Amino acid sequence: MYTLGINAAFHDSSACLMKDGQLLAAAEDERFTHIKHGKRPVPFSTYELPFHAIDYCLKTAGIHLSDIDHVAYSFDPFILLGEQAKDRSNISIPLEPSRQKMPEKWMSPWDPLFLSYIVNAPRQLVDGYPHHLQQRFAGAAVKPEQWHFVEHHLAHAASAFLPSPFLEAAVLTVDGRGEKATTTFNIGTGNNLERISQVNMPHSLGLLYEEVTGYLGFLRSSDEYKVMALASYGKPVFVKDFREMIHMHGNGDFTIDNERLTERFGPARKRHEEFTAHHFNIAHSLQAVLQEAVLDLAQSLKTATGQENLCFAGGVALNCVLNATLRDAGIFRNIWVQPAAGDAGTSLGAAMWIDAQERKTSARSFVMEHAYWGPAYNDDEIKAFLDWTKTPYRRLENVAAATAALLAQDKIIGWYQGRMEFGPRALGSRSILASPIHANMQARLNEVKDREDFRPVAPVVMEEDAGEWFEQAGYSPFMLFVYRVKDDKKDKIPAVTHVDGTARIQTINRQQHPRYYDLLKAFKEKTGVPVLINTSFNTLGKPIVCTPRDALEAFWSSPFDALVIGSFLIEK
Repeated sequence: MYTLGINAAFHDSSACLMKDGQLLAAAEDERFTHIKHGKRPVPFSTYELPFHAIDYCLKTAGIHLSDIDHVAYSFDPFILLGEQAKDRSNISIPLEPSRQKMPEKWMSPWDPLFLSYIVNAPRQLVDGYPHHLQQRFAGAAVKPEQWHFVEHHLAHAASAFLPSPFLEAAVLTVDGRGEKATTTFNIGTGNNLERISQVNMPHSLGLLYEEVTGYLGFLRSSDEYKVMALASYGKPVFVKDFREMIHMHGNGDFTIDNERLTERFGPARKRHEEFTAHHFNIAHSLQAVLQEAVLDLAQSLKTATGQENLCFAGGVALNCVLNATLRDAGIFRNIWVQPAAGDAGTSLGAAMWIDAQERKTSARSFVMEHAYWGPAYNDDEIKAFLDWTKTPYRRLENVAAATAALLAQDKIIGWYQGRMEFGPRALGSRSILASPIHANMQARLNEVKDREDFRPVAPVVMEEDAGEWFEQAGYSPFMLFVYRVKDDKKDKIPAVTHVDGTARIQTINRQQHPRYYDLLKAFKEKTGVPVLINTSFNTLGKPIVCTPRDALEAFWSSPFDALVIGSFLIEK
């Protein structure tokens, strides 16, 4: 049984494909279209389905859209439309929604347009595909019983629990918004999820973080991770202000009001204006109070469920500093966050949920131990492309040893190996790698990628050596938690030691990615350091590279020193 999962309602459009409980493929549409986040989360973009990601999933399985048994879409419009709309009655769509008085029924005057596109997604899937993808779409039909609208936060919860290593767990989801919910509390058992309670719009920790992201001159629904990085440079000057906005009521309930950011903090920062201590302090205070709030929610969930394990999802779960705070609080013994915890991962959650429901099974057959679910290109395909483009290259006999030698010379390397990662983190398949031994490498990499100076770069470390270099570090394959760099190691890896003494680490073992692991091992043999800088293989405003063409274009248009693509080395 094939189940296709789709996320398209807001941002980070994605698709995944399940077959009888096993994940076959998963990818974000941005990697194919080169449009960051796939599209902007505006009401009139809802019709844009992730056709390129869907095509990739179908190609991986060698099937046509007509071979799909079930389609799971990670948003249920009928939660907002109401049951009466299921008879396909009409709704009024104003010609100029933003000029209309807000109808009582809707949270936004754009909701009718937004929801009508989602209701029509089944028809858009079978006849709205781009012309060049018709091979796997043309002539397909999706029957009503094959299409499943899955509540957004249920999809988040399923994406956190069903691929986790736990058969029982408390499940927390926190994001900007779903249909109504912004935060949910669940308990997972086997393949089942039970909703305990939820917090609804307009009270949203994710949307508050978005609001401050925009206030600080960044792009909302895109640059929240920059605010997290900025926070390390500030002080808790405005903690009182944010505590006045967020009211925790106990038992997992909260309300948010009185943001009034310009009234409280003065004029918003414009893009490209200099950062000041004022901006650092706002970011720091927001991050601190967010952490307080989520700890309160986690404690309420622990009390309600008595569980030792926590699964965490939603865009807020991509905040690795928050995740580390939650881990260190010890409320739960174990915490698991899957690599695409934001909206991209809801395609996975929706598909896994429908797969389990339709197969009527409580047995688990899949655990997500790595993130490598995207396209791969073998050496023959890579060589053919390099020859066709007349690119000078040489074939490496020992890829790990040759690359380690370049890295030991402080060269910056584009690293393109195996299947592409699912989720926003590059984890050794589509990465830029460098040595962490000299402090200036962080600034060099930010210059190469045209990033802000305050942005840290993250390390990858051999799993067996993680505890020796980072305090209490163990298995952490998805780069979703920060750890403190050990005091006696800070001067050995200064480039990855953030201003607050932490690093967002990825651990790697050979089973997860053999060539990547062998590279770390070879670098350790040369330098005594089992750590490399790993940052995403992309340039400013672009998604992570997907194809050999993407990799070559990024390499030649950026000041990298070399590209290791499959078994081939290209040097400048």
